[in-house]
Amino acid sequence: MFVLLLPSLFLGWSLGANDAANVFGPFVGSGLIPYRKATIVASIFVILGSVLGGARGLQNISSLSTSDLLLSSIAVLSGALTVTIMTKLGIPVSTSQAVVGGIIGANVTVMGIGGIDFSALTKIFVVWFLTPVGAFLLSIIFYPVLSFLFRKIPSIQIQDRVIKTSAWIIGAYGAFSLGANNVANVTGVFAGKILTIEQAAFLGEISIAIGILTYSKNVMLTVGKNLIELDHFTSLIAVLSQAMVVWIFSLIGIPVSSSQAIVGAVLGAGYSKGMNLGNKKVLIRILSGWFLTPAVSGTLSFLLTSLIK
Repeated sequence: MFVLLLPSLFLGWSLGANDAANVFGPFVGSGLIPYRKATIVASIFVILGSVLGGARGLQNISSLSTSDLLLSSIAVLSGALTVTIMTKLGIPVSTSQAVVGGIIGANVTVMGIGGIDFSALTKIFVVWFLTPVGAFLLSIIFYPVLSFLFRKIPSIQIQDRVIKTSAWIIGAYGAFSLGANNVANVTGVFAGKILTIEQAAFLGEISIAIGILTYSKNVMLTVGKNLIELDHFTSLIAVLSQAMVVWIFSLIGIPVSSSQAIVGAVLGAGYSKGMNLGNKKVLIRILSGWFLTPAVSGTLSFLLTSLIK
């Protein structure tokens, strides 16, 4: 049985390597927080979020996946391979999309089109759209309100202290939200089958934390510096907006893309400040990754399942 879990552990590592950028990327990219300390704090709070808030999402992903354990393992492996490839390219992608694409590919191989739950899939697609849009709108709302309050602080030294402290607090909240929401992508297909909810959360959180600590720098700089080079205050707005959107969907129990959320939040924060898009090619590369991720994962899953059959 342990062999079947190996793809989930691989996916958790890939998720941590890719999605840590969505929490601390803007802070690291703007020079507010050092990379190594950011990874340590992110890994701690990802673990806490998985344990305290991951149960509902784990149950939902479990219900979407097939009851065949081998097919579930293939679906997760396909998602992990896809996320790893995108991470190597420095593209922040949706682990949720990778896992769902893998599940669909495996189901179609065995049951044909009838293996797709179109009702559930439609809801997932709607949520994928709402995630970056919601984060964009939150940034537009938060920026003028919080900047007005921030300007009321009389001393520049105190302002700097507030920004630094807020960065650690908001970053920790973002990591907590990431763990609560995305642990379902890692081990959700096995929850209630060969793993209890608690065991699924534990294995998922550990593998995500290891990914953050070992291989997250490349994507972190893509989000934090290459898309729009944000100043310190605007970075706070972006991460706060991303974290809130991801946490809201965690409460509902729907795993979403923190990558899509942070891109929407960064664009919204930059737009509110009147900043221009730093590199349109980077944005196009990120958007293409969103569309390619479920397609590549689904195709890999379909091919691997066909070979096994």
